[in-house]
Amino acid sequence: MSRAAALLLATAVLTACGAALGGGAPGGSAGAAVVRVPQDAASLREAVDRVRPGGLVLVSPGVYRESVTVAKPGVVLRGTDRSAVVVDGEFKRPNGITVTGAGAAVENLTVRDHLANGVLFTGVTDATLQAGRAGGSAYDPLDTVKFPPLKGFRASYVTAYDNALYGIYAFDARSGVIEHSYASGQADSGIYVGQCRPCDTVVRHNTVEHNAVGLEVTNASERLYLLGNRASHNRVGLTLDSNDLEALGPQHGAVVAGNAFTDNNDAASPEQADGGFGIGIGAGGGRDNVIERNLISGNRSAGVLLSDVQGYPARGNTVRANRVTGNGTDLVLSTGAPAGNCFAGNAESHSSPGDLSGIAGCDRATGAGTTAAPDTAAPAEPGTGRPPLGRALPVQAPPGISFQDVPAPPAQPAMPGAPTAAPRPATGLPGHVEPGAFRLPKSPTAVPIRTG
Repeated sequence: MSRAAALLLATAVLTACGAALGGGAPGGSAGAAVVRVPQDAASLREAVDRVRPGGLVLVSPGVYRESVTVAKPGVVLRGTDRSAVVVDGEFKRPNGITVTGAGAAVENLTVRDHLANGVLFTGVTDATLQAGRAGGSAYDPLDTVKFPPLKGFRASYVTAYDNALYGIYAFDARSGVIEHSYASGQADSGIYVGQCRPCDTVVRHNTVEHNAVGLEVTNASERLYLLGNRASHNRVGLTLDSNDLEALGPQHGAVVAGNAFTDNNDAASPEQADGGFGIGIGAGGGRDNVIERNLISGNRSAGVLLSDVQGYPARGNTVRANRVTGNGTDLVLSTGAPAGNCFAGNAESHSSPGDLSGIAGCDRATGAGTTAAPDTAAPAEPGTGRPPLGRALPVQAPPGISFQDVPAPPAQPAMPGAPTAAPRPATGLPGHVEPGAFRLPKSPTAVPIRTG
């Protein structure tokens, strides 16, 4: 997305200036194993400067009106109280916590009120990138050879709210975990994973609500797992997108299992940049993704919407064994041909075009689509035998509110043993992943909202 690109370039300059601002500097073994704030260091910046690689910065309750860059490898930045340790941007600083150190982790704290991101994990550290080049056609996708990804990152028990772009943002980063976190009130998305291949990343057991988009995946592919999350009361629950504003397109090879995407029709949320509203899962140009055992209900426009975007057809996606009910249209295949996309066992009541399991069924032995997946998408044409384009139930997106006006969330569950636990750097991640262990969530009591 262009806003994501603009943000990344601006962040690169800020990251490179981190040392001058008091942020940590990479390398070396000197420093303390544990630095406490404010007992041993008056600020977060001073603490990350003093801690040694692989050490722990332990933060006591307070409101910290500063930005910090964690550039040393393996550092764990942890709050002793998730709700009471607050990194506050005061709606004037772009990022709360920027992590460029391999294997670093952020735990058990809150980030709020930033003009860009709450927490950013990225491999971009080069000051030659200029913010003025960002945005639209003036943006050049990041050179992933010149700027290799951050390897190893983790966000655990983080609360992010009322940030202008993303709550927790992993971009040009791989081998990571985002878990047990909460994001609300972001003007773009609560949790975003972008531009990685292979990602080797797990997003699990998070709650995202009252954002423009709950979970967002753009040009992020291969060994990417979204498991056991809840995305409710956003404008859009999850997007799986391909575009040319970032490198490594098309997006492909994600597994989305055991999640709940419910009631994503929140008018009291920031307006979505592309105007989406009332959608559980939207895949624009995503390929070879597996969407299974998810609860997808109460979304006024569409439960699952697969569509082409310019240059990127949606192809080879598998949508199976989900409970997709009570949406405006439960399943929508908005492409001119099945293109290897397949649907099976979804307990839906209404799809567009009709009988998707017959038009685009899944092979029982392999689970793959029963029709070929061409490299390019073509619109339906009379007499060609292709199915008609699927359509979501038309829903007018209501005006959004400012991200600054979304109410603060209630206190969220704390990390067990936060004040005393030994630091656990983000190395060897994500570890063994078992998507099959994430079962279909229980169906909430809901009144179907489909009107036609």
